[in-house]
Amino acid sequence: MKRRTIGISRRLVIGGVLAALATPLRAATRRPTVAQSTGPYYPESLPLDADADLVQVAGQARRAAGDVLHLFGRIETADGRAVAGAQVEIWQCDAAGRYHHPRDPRGGDKADPAFQGFGKTVTDADGAFRFRTIVPVSQPGRTPHVHFLVRAPGRASFVTQMYLKDHPANAADVLFRRVRDAADRARLSVALERADDVEAGAQRCFFEIVLA
Repeated sequence: MKRRTIGISRRLVIGGVLAALATPLRAATRRPTVAQSTGPYYPESLPLDADADLVQVAGQARRAAGDVLHLFGRIETADGRAVAGAQVEIWQCDAAGRYHHPRDPRGGDKADPAFQGFGKTVTDADGAFRFRTIVPVSQPGRTPHVHFLVRAPGRASFVTQMYLKDHPANAADVLFRRVRDAADRARLSVALERADDVEAGAQRCFFEIVLA
């Protein structure tokens, strides 16, 4: 009995050592998400309705034009730890390519009033977040994208952009092409899939942000 107990203890010790050795190896392989510019259309003033549902604006009878997208995501550190309590903000143009912003040359006052254009939420204990928005569309000079700003406790604010995997406009987009490494571009790109189990006719994607 004593010999068996010692054997178990040795396995536990060896297992602990291997786990400790594996941790920095995993951390070394988790490349931080590439930061990108905030861009000119971050809201000058936040909308009164700034929750995680950009498709249905408070006081609007109809929902936003465009295809509904359930955007799931997670925020981690480079060593794989979940970042809880981080504020995540997104903003994007409406289904016609217009931002709710006075500097939009296409006319921010013409943007879809039923589309919130901006939303924010807070990550849970697992670092997870979720938004209900629309599938991003192209606008003059830009491929479809969604802007992200993360304000994590004890860290500097982080900004990046999410793109659609294999979208034909990606190749001509200046900011997308500025990300030289193919693996980094892949981490900024998401695949869409049908999400009828969540909402009829909707799509979903998953976007992970790794903070340095």
